[in-house]
Amino acid sequence: MRHPRIIIASLSLAAAAALGGGITAATATTSHASSMSPAARSAAATVRTVQATVAGKTETVLVNGTGLPLYYYLNDTATKSTVTGGLASLWPPLTSASPTAIGITGQLAVVKDVHGDQVAYHGHLLYTFADDHAGQVTGQGVEDFFVATPGLTPISGSSTAGSSTTAGTAPAAPTGSGYGY
Repeated sequence: MRHPRIIIASLSLAAAAALGGGITAATATTSHASSMSPAARSAAATVRTVQATVAGKTETVLVNGTGLPLYYYLNDTATKSTVTGGLASLWPPLTSASPTAIGITGQLAVVKDVHGDQVAYHGHLLYTFADDHAGQVTGQGVEDFFVATPGLTPISGSSTAGSSTTAGTAPAAPTGSGYGY
């Protein structure tokens, strides 16, 4: 049974047009949550949070509906993915025309790009990593990809750049990974 969702838009039409019209920003929430168990609500969400070990430290990270950690790519912009070809095979984009969230207060957006309706958090396009499994973060720092956290700094030029969400910073880019792309 499909449960209706309420999407609360927080981007004016003028702002969307100024960004090229390819972005739909929304703070995603679910309605009729009382009819779903907490586990069902969490599994149905496009983006949710979990505790995971990242570089030997326990952190709250963003994951997709199946529990795969989500990453952002330093070379992307708020409106364009630069992850294509073989890179996109290793780093599949998170896509959804109507993303939902559990456990985050930041803003999700849908960016229409080469991958279709790609989900972004604070302007950062989101990806999974082919070598990860649910609850396992192995792509941190690989070829300029970093795990997404609820405190991710809004990307310059995104509709969320003025957000009041606690901001974090991207770690220093590591050197080499052996993936050769």
